[in-house]
Amino acid sequence: MGPLLEMRGITKRFPGVVALEEVDFELEKGEVHVLLGENGAGKSTLVKMLSGAYRPDEGEILLDGEPASISSATDAQELGISTIYQEFNLVPQLTVAENIFLGRQPRRFGIVNRRKMREEARKLLERMKVRVDPEALISDLGVAQRQMVEIAKALSLNARILIMDEPTASLSGQEVKRLFEIVRGLKQEEVAMIFISHHLEEVAEIGDRVTVLRDGKVVDRVPASTEHSELVRMMVGRSVEAQFPRRRPEIGEILLEVKNLSREGVLEDVSFSLCAGEVVGIAGIVGAGRTELARAIFGADPVDSGEVWVEERRMERGDPREAKRRGMGLVTEDRQGQGIVPPLSVAENLGLASLERNTSAGLVNRREQRKQAEKIIEDLNIRTPGPDQEIRYLSGGNQQKVVIGKWLLADSRVLIMDEPTRGIDVGAKVEIYELMNELTENGAGILMISSDLPEVLGMSDRILVMSGGRITGELSAEEANGENVMELATRGSEAAVE
Repeated sequence: MGPLLEMRGITKRFPGVVALEEVDFELEKGEVHVLLGENGAGKSTLVKMLSGAYRPDEGEILLDGEPASISSATDAQELGISTIYQEFNLVPQLTVAENIFLGRQPRRFGIVNRRKMREEARKLLERMKVRVDPEALISDLGVAQRQMVEIAKALSLNARILIMDEPTASLSGQEVKRLFEIVRGLKQEEVAMIFISHHLEEVAEIGDRVTVLRDGKVVDRVPASTEHSELVRMMVGRSVEAQFPRRRPEIGEILLEVKNLSREGVLEDVSFSLCAGEVVGIAGIVGAGRTELARAIFGADPVDSGEVWVEERRMERGDPREAKRRGMGLVTEDRQGQGIVPPLSVAENLGLASLERNTSAGLVNRREQRKQAEKIIEDLNIRTPGPDQEIRYLSGGNQQKVVIGKWLLADSRVLIMDEPTRGIDVGAKVEIYELMNELTENGAGILMISSDLPEVLGMSDRILVMSGGRITGELSAEEANGENVMELATRGSEAAVE
């Protein structure tokens, strides 16, 4: 018996770039096939062939040995192919059951049979051993629960092939464990899965085989047990000797002071400082208040009490515009929703934080904006056909460089980086880390929030640990390890962390 899915000689071209070149890929029943590669390697383009978003320019797709034509999402669903993207395709205002059966509600005498819809939704959730009320609104659910609803939705479509794009990017350790239990259950039901991830430690745990893509071509197909270092070498075309290449420059004057910052139910009496040349990491489990702290410091969210001082001057009010003028920048965790404006060009996105400086009498000096953008593109090695390229067509890692670059153009000395490497590949991560080194060597201070504990341990000069909106401890780089960070992160919390 042959494979469930075969993709033969798949080629896809876009203006100025060959996204995929003669790619072969196959998937067996009940297999978890991991797709690895740097951002821009062609992973998303390949799976979009299966979801109906793109059609190959050359090559063919076979299901059960028969040619398959996939021209739309409807075609994919009818063939039993479902995709769960990082950005969930759910309607927040509707219930779990309504989302699972959206557009396919069971009817009786022409009227939606809500009782049957709830019961069918409950059966699907029980099949996955997930405790979610079918009547709950999606807007009231956490990220992990929403992901389970997406999987239930796929199963309701009788999915034979499930594509999971970065499914663990926003999950805690315990939530990842639960997801993997569900994946193993689906394997036993002979559901085949394509699993895209940048977390190499997950590959051996959940995968059976790995296909590595680089520059739109298949580099190799190897067992999931392959050494991490070898997978990295195949992905980036070279060995990455230092995963966290932190260089520690001399510490300078205090750039940022946070004094007794509080907001009822969110933050409690938070105080700390950040110096020039320093990377201060903030660790904690989901819900600890890390992002809320970042937004409060930048003035994006209000506080009940406390003060923020920048270079020995008190911030008069919570206002992002004042924060920006005072040399503060915020790299948000939601790159797509808050970090970039997808329809705008690379140059226009780079110029967003310094727009006032390049505007006169209501008109933007496009020539100057482009000139500045070209310098940043060169300095940060942003891979783009040119400054006029729409940013949505760049890989995640290059988009992230643009987000950081816009704050460099705004002359930010205090940079708050919330999940700076989420959803980007190993090679791009190292480039971001080297950029952080350059910034601190030039006198900037970086406040880095990350759910990736090895990243916090590897790139921080000091680590502040949060739990329940409070700072529960401070550790130097030398004394910090996974055990004492997680002990502080769960102090006073009932949450279990892997």
